[in-house]
Amino acid sequence: MNDLSPTLDLGDYATTRTPWDDPDWQRQALAWAERAVADAGLREDTGRRRGVRIRPWSVLVRIPLRGGGNAWFKANPPASAFEAGLGEALARWVPEHVLHPYAVDAGRGWALWPDGGTLFADVLDGAGEPDPRAWEEPLRQYAAMQRALIPYADRAEALGVPSLRTGALVETYERMVGRCAGLDGRERADLLAKVPQVADWCAELAGFGVPDALDHSDLHENQVFAPSAGHPDRYAFFDWGDAVVGHPFASLLVNTRVAHGRFGAAALPRLRDAYLEPWTGDGLTPAELRRAVSLACRLGAVSRAGAWGRLFPGATTGADEGTDAARWLRELFREPLL
Repeated sequence: MNDLSPTLDLGDYATTRTPWDDPDWQRQALAWAERAVADAGLREDTGRRRGVRIRPWSVLVRIPLRGGGNAWFKANPPASAFEAGLGEALARWVPEHVLHPYAVDAGRGWALWPDGGTLFADVLDGAGEPDPRAWEEPLRQYAAMQRALIPYADRAEALGVPSLRTGALVETYERMVGRCAGLDGRERADLLAKVPQVADWCAELAGFGVPDALDHSDLHENQVFAPSAGHPDRYAFFDWGDAVVGHPFASLLVNTRVAHGRFGAAALPRLRDAYLEPWTGDGLTPAELRRAVSLACRLGAVSRAGAWGRLFPGATTGADEGTDAARWLRELFREPLL
């Protein structure tokens, strides 16, 4: 047991409430993490402080290990508790693309994770002049992983991953608009009047025949580990708490927005085409694949709206309830970057 007071990172959420505020929950969670560390054959370095990162969507505890490095305990809210079990499954389904958890309590949404090494964001930050080509290989590997996961879509849903399949996305959109507290009555009516347009987009996207698969839904450089000495050619993708089963190309929605901010608009077509390389050869022309990306990125706003419902009960992001979800529902009708 580490008797040093942990460092606490609250970010911009100093007033938010999470289970960490409950001493009983805290004791149970840390006791589970300590057992998991021991069962993995590891020993905590009790001479170094733990670090605790509190967000409305997760509690993350860094546990320093003897000999260097860290293990990471993560607790998810009920609506994203599937991440623990999904992480365990991904380690079986696509072991070369993800971290392998030391231990998982799927029922409570708890997992103990190894240290993944250097974040891809740190590589980009230290590279000097921004070079968008650095994203090309991670995107190819991510797309290859998605293709490998197509046969596991039903199993992912059985683990609790939300279903936002293309064929049912219109109903999901209607339901979200109807219950979104961030919309007033007039705006809700306006968005519901656009259901036929959403249906047309969904039908066109489904017509390309790309199967639904696992979509990380929040893919950016802080969710990717760079290659390491042990895996010199491998990028590892993590933090699956926003994942859905839906159109795979929607993964580029967040990715292109972040890349746009770092590299500018001119870089985006090249990154899109790098992502699409593993999807060629299935009978679709380059123009059809690019059109599918544009539609999927537009419709991916529905997934992003739903992700803001995956907070700890009572937690907020500092905005009025439903503000973030409403913002993404509006984004559906703005032209996508691709």
